[in-house]
Amino acid sequence: MVKNVIAAAKAGGGDPNSNFRLKVAIDRARAGNVPVENIERGIKRATGELDGAIYEEILYEGYGPNGVAVMVQALTDNRNRTAPEMRSLFAKAGGSIGEVGCVAWNFDRKGIIEITGQGIDEDELMMAAIEAGADDMTKEDGGFEITCDPGLLTSVAESLKNAGYNVESMEIELVPKNTVTITNKSEAEKLLAMVERFEEHDDVQAVYSNFEIPDEILAQID
Repeated sequence: MVKNVIAAAKAGGGDPNSNFRLKVAIDRARAGNVPVENIERGIKRATGELDGAIYEEILYEGYGPNGVAVMVQALTDNRNRTAPEMRSLFAKAGGSIGEVGCVAWNFDRKGIIEITGQGIDEDELMMAAIEAGADDMTKEDGGFEITCDPGLLTSVAESLKNAGYNVESMEIELVPKNTVTITNKSEAEKLLAMVERFEEHDDVQAVYSNFEIPDEILAQID
């Protein structure tokens, strides 16, 4: 949660009044009982007001089992440490790390806003989202996911917040243009294990891939 605060402050400045992404990250951190001093220290590190680790966001690209495309978003204070560790995780999964741009062409950057709350009227939310500049909306477990242009992420999220909706999170994510459906249980298990290993790494913020596993195969794995 502190890393999310650092990333938001590094991207848009340390003032939550003018950086809505930072405001949301702070709200989530507070809801997760992160001490206020930890949040403030993270903001100061991101803006250079405090000595200590300076974090940078890096995208690692490569291939997993079955040749699926994989993008790993990391936030690290030492790329010389993180890079070989990412290379090793790709290799352990039966894949390989690639050059910059090798799979990025298959992903679109999208602004993703998560709206949660009770008694939300789906049609009213959709209308408010479209009027704010959003592209699409889908219903998810526990809420709704709004998709928009990355450049409009802050303005759409602020508009929905001002309309009375609870913005649970807002992030720029990588959405695959083309997907590969995995129908073999063993191969599906390998891919899920790969994602889990990446997500367990302290520097990894998010993992994106272009594979899809049908519900019936997931049920067998569960």
